[in-house]
Amino acid sequence: MSGKLHKDFTDKQRKIIAVFVLFLFTVLSIVVYIFWGKPIIDFVTNAQRVHEYVRLNPVLSRLFFCTAVFFQVIFAIIPGEPFELGAGYAFGAIEGCIICLVGIFAASAVIFLTVKRFGRPVVELFIPPEKIESVKIFQNKKKLNLITFIVFFIPGTPKDLLTYTAALTPIKMRDWLFISTLARTPSIITSTVAGKVFAENRYMLAFIFFAAGGLIAVFGMFIFHKINGK
Repeated sequence: MSGKLHKDFTDKQRKIIAVFVLFLFTVLSIVVYIFWGKPIIDFVTNAQRVHEYVRLNPVLSRLFFCTAVFFQVIFAIIPGEPFELGAGYAFGAIEGCIICLVGIFAASAVIFLTVKRFGRPVVELFIPPEKIESVKIFQNKKKLNLITFIVFFIPGTPKDLLTYTAALTPIKMRDWLFISTLARTPSIITSTVAGKVFAENRYMLAFIFFAAGGLIAVFGMFIFHKINGK
């Protein structure tokens, strides 16, 4: 066959494809809930059951948690911190951090490839247009890598929103995944350490971690809005 194999999608075609992608994600999330609904409830309601489930299901429990983190990033509705705390609580600081990073890395790759392929209509399925327009921080094309590192390193920034909007910029996927994952790591390890400390019944130390994390997050949000407003 000669000539162009395909033409650029029209806006209508892009929206149809985007709706189909959303439908697939929804079906997958329902399947995950049907098969893993009870473990999810056990993880968040009963500490003893958490550790018992992890002990009896060493592979499945880690796969489940990694999948939960994956969908948390995809749907960008629930903050990631509770998952990070839970990972530290169930698996320890280091392993919990690794599990979270794997889920985040996989979800970030899927989001980046999907948005690059189908464009802004996919982003608008998950994020209101006004929120997309509010992200001005990536407009400086010459400093994309540096800006990416800064906003993902600072706690309290809307990282899931930024994951979608970053794919609308010229940044390369390889650079994006490496920089954003590296920048997220300190914040995640702080949360998983807090979860581990809580699991060890050191409640005062856990409270200090939570309070410090909250204050840093508030400061991070202030810095982000300052930078993003320029």
